[in-house]
Amino acid sequence: MGFKEALKRFRRLLARQSLFLCSLTVKYLPRKWLYSFAHSVARLAYYIAAKQRRIALESLEIAFSNQLDMLKREAIARECFQNMAKSGVELLYILEAPQIAKDLVRIEGKGYLDEALSKGNGVIAVSAHFGNFPLELTKLRQDGYKVNVILRRMRDDKVEDFLEKRRQMMGIHSIHSTPRQACVDNSLKALRNNEVLFIQLDQNFGTGGVFVTFFGIQAATAIGPVILALRTQAPIIPMFIVREPDNSHRIIIKPEVIIEKKDTQEETIQYNIQKITSIIESQIRKYPQEWGWIHRRWKSRPTA
Repeated sequence: MGFKEALKRFRRLLARQSLFLCSLTVKYLPRKWLYSFAHSVARLAYYIAAKQRRIALESLEIAFSNQLDMLKREAIARECFQNMAKSGVELLYILEAPQIAKDLVRIEGKGYLDEALSKGNGVIAVSAHFGNFPLELTKLRQDGYKVNVILRRMRDDKVEDFLEKRRQMMGIHSIHSTPRQACVDNSLKALRNNEVLFIQLDQNFGTGGVFVTFFGIQAATAIGPVILALRTQAPIIPMFIVREPDNSHRIIIKPEVIIEKKDTQEETIQYNIQKITSIIESQIRKYPQEWGWIHRRWKSRPTA
């Protein structure tokens, strides 16, 4: 085993044990100490997770280099780490007391979702790694919606099992992005059953997607939501969750994104993926501290 592979395994082991330790700590932690604990975890993570800190600062520079100075970008990165830590401990705590989520989260624009579901073709909820999105899914499930989420498997199987067990406890159905055909089949099944299919459209998609403008720069983006909408007539509904100053949450459900047809299917896909991406960008610009900047969104580049 090479040094790099050994280092990767060590980092995964460290991350796994940290997750398990936090889970155990939160289980016995009084609620009034929850956010103080999250604050300590975030401060520690900001300094220990050097790679993720560097990626966050690089991503913020790409997005805001002409609008925000370095100190403001660093402040957003720190707040991003804070929000991720808060979200993590909130979810671990809610697993022990699920009823808390009902009072912790309110929904704005619920009528848009209900109207879309009334058509009987399911709903494609497009979003991002934005805010406490697992809590968003939990709240929707508690309010009676059947919720499915497309996601990648974790590289660490033990962490994947830990998280999957908790998604099942919350009543959220996971659809893994691979194998691809199974993902497509399960997504179609959810929509045909008139359920909500949650897709995060904010990560680098190296092959099979399209390049659209994101913060003024071309970004490789998946095309699944538009392909599924064209195939099933399911409405596309943008959906985000934001943290309020008192650490409550607000789910923002926006009006349906109407698919606009162009001369060719390729042009239709390109145009509408750009439209959805622009909505995601507008939310990130409004609440930059809520987005997961630790991902290399612009990693893939267009070929000549």
